[in-house]
Amino acid sequence: MRRSSWLTLGMAAMLGGVLAGCSERPTEMAAVPNADRVRQAGDTITPRLVRQLAKSRNITAYPRPPYVRPALARLGRELAFDKILSGNHDVSCMTCHLPRYATGDGRSLSIGSGGQGLGPNRTQPDGINIPRNAPPLFNLGAMRHLFWDGRVEVDGHGHFTTPAGAQLTKAMTKVLEFGPVSAQPMFPPTSAAEMRGTSGSELAGFTDNDATQIWAALMRRLGRIPRYRRMFEEAYPGKRFDDMNFAYASNAIGGFIVSEMTFRNTPWDRFLDGDDRALSQRQLDGAATFLTLKCSLCHNGNNFSDDQFHNVAVAQIGPGKGNGGSGLDDFGRMNVTGDPADQYRFRTSPLRNVELTGPYGHDGSIVDLRDFIDHYSNSDQKLMDYNPAQLIAPLRNTVLDNMAAVIAARDTIILGVVLTPEIEDKLMDYMSALTDPAARNLSRLTPRRVPSGLPIDK
Repeated sequence: MRRSSWLTLGMAAMLGGVLAGCSERPTEMAAVPNADRVRQAGDTITPRLVRQLAKSRNITAYPRPPYVRPALARLGRELAFDKILSGNHDVSCMTCHLPRYATGDGRSLSIGSGGQGLGPNRTQPDGINIPRNAPPLFNLGAMRHLFWDGRVEVDGHGHFTTPAGAQLTKAMTKVLEFGPVSAQPMFPPTSAAEMRGTSGSELAGFTDNDATQIWAALMRRLGRIPRYRRMFEEAYPGKRFDDMNFAYASNAIGGFIVSEMTFRNTPWDRFLDGDDRALSQRQLDGAATFLTLKCSLCHNGNNFSDDQFHNVAVAQIGPGKGNGGSGLDDFGRMNVTGDPADQYRFRTSPLRNVELTGPYGHDGSIVDLRDFIDHYSNSDQKLMDYNPAQLIAPLRNTVLDNMAAVIAARDTIILGVVLTPEIEDKLMDYMSALTDPAARNLSRLTPRRVPSGLPIDK
């Protein structure tokens, strides 16, 4: 048998063993560093081999996104940057998803309504920390579950499940052209902590659950601005503004995200499309390492997320979601499903442009990407030894002592995982291949002005 055939068969056999062993029982990651074994045998990791490994993990190039009408994307951009959607005109959707911070805000936990300043320097004289990290907006059109706990989702039959329940009517869901990403923008404006505020506006008298009234009030605001009325009717030809509801606004923001924040020109995509020179040898070695370890059991598909929920033993910081005896805990997916088996589970983060999008974890408790990768090695001990010094001062004393409960419920996939510094180096090399160069500078996304005339966060 030729040497290259032996190499391919050997890697495939070892990969099969990893897949069989990772589903139900712990497996020590250091025991299956296939790429290192091949190198020790004197062989080089080849493009052909890496493509075979990617195929076996169902990791594919990102597909071309759906067409978005230019008028719809323009409307969505104006709405996303316009503070008119917040109760006190002091925060927009993009305040927590700033272009200069790769559609995040560079903070572990965002500060919503009542905050002052932007990004890491934002303060909270009258605001409060949002309980969870502001996730990036990249490539959200590929996701079936949105928000860390997946509370906005669409099943395979097009049925929406959201916090609004029956308030999101069938007539409204028919407007949502791009799936969950079209529905997601409907909910930050209903949250007092995020955008609605608790006083000072006509929205303050509602509760977070009064979605129908809040959405109607926001449409009344938009309807008083002639430019918005024109833009809505241009984005939805043949439809009068007065016959529209807030789903039309949310869908436009979703269209903007799909149109302008879908990135599919990474070195990795070019490599999968057949360009053998798209990856450096170090990135190629890193890809083989990633694809033959447990990482790709959860980070797979075209967006590097299984779109499922896992407990990976991340430290809990900040105000929490009202769970546990202290009210400072966050039970994650369990808050949506009510199933105790979902306690501390959060959605698998996509990895596209991941080197740009820290801090990491559902609450941003790990600031550095290398540290987040390292966290998966002996995650139980890493959680017990968590160092809050990496956080900004106001959050350092908020680490919750729930470690034993989190560790007891850890996902079995990560049990026994051990990473060496050499393996972590390789994984970091691969992460760099998942960045689209166009995502490094997003200043083009910010409009010069918005129809309300309110100031824009940049």
